[in-house]
Amino acid sequence: MTDERAIRVLVVEDQSLFRSLLCDLVRHEDGFELRGSAETVADARALAHATAVDVMLLDVDLPDGNGFALARSLRVRQPDLGIVLLSGHDVMELLLGLPDDERVGWSYLSKVSSTSRATLLRALRASARGNSMLDPELLSRRVPRRGTALADLTPRQLHALRLLAEGLSNAAIAHEMSISAHSVDNLLNAVYAALGVRDDGRLNSRVAAALHLVRDGAQAGPPR
Repeated sequence: MTDERAIRVLVVEDQSLFRSLLCDLVRHEDGFELRGSAETVADARALAHATAVDVMLLDVDLPDGNGFALARSLRVRQPDLGIVLLSGHDVMELLLGLPDDERVGWSYLSKVSSTSRATLLRALRASARGNSMLDPELLSRRVPRRGTALADLTPRQLHALRLLAEGLSNAAIAHEMSISAHSVDNLLNAVYAALGVRDDGRLNSRVAAALHLVRDGAQAGPPR
């Protein structure tokens, strides 16, 4: 998709009040176009086939099936379709089941986090552009497991990786950490090397690094 065109969104959520809330958040935001909403897998599939969509905001648990399975099947037809998964539980590990070449464009938010306008819009933008975003609050509960490459990162490297996983661009990471863009490049290159991620300039390198926070992170209690 181009940056000039509004991001076209389809909302799929079975709880009517929550679906209305999500639709309103998208509908009233410049740069986004709500293309429809659905409450079942069947309705979502029909809408996705009938209208052009850039990103789906999709509940994992639907009355007639699984949202994750639906998203994977739709991406066979439209590989660049962005997906923002929603759930009332922390099931970010679902993303680890995706083949390496399918991981771009997938984001994950808890339903609580998705009620934050800024968080929701950042996830939609990230997925629509082929990047990814992981839930900031859920990430804040995870600490590196002992004996993993993630545990060997310095606090500064881990901070940069968390910001990357939250969907921030290198420029935004530089601003957040009060360092230069060149320093961010060096910092992330060191992270990629430590995690064994090949930095070939593609977005999936960022996604692969971010998913180490899920694969090698352990729950550490309530969010900060």
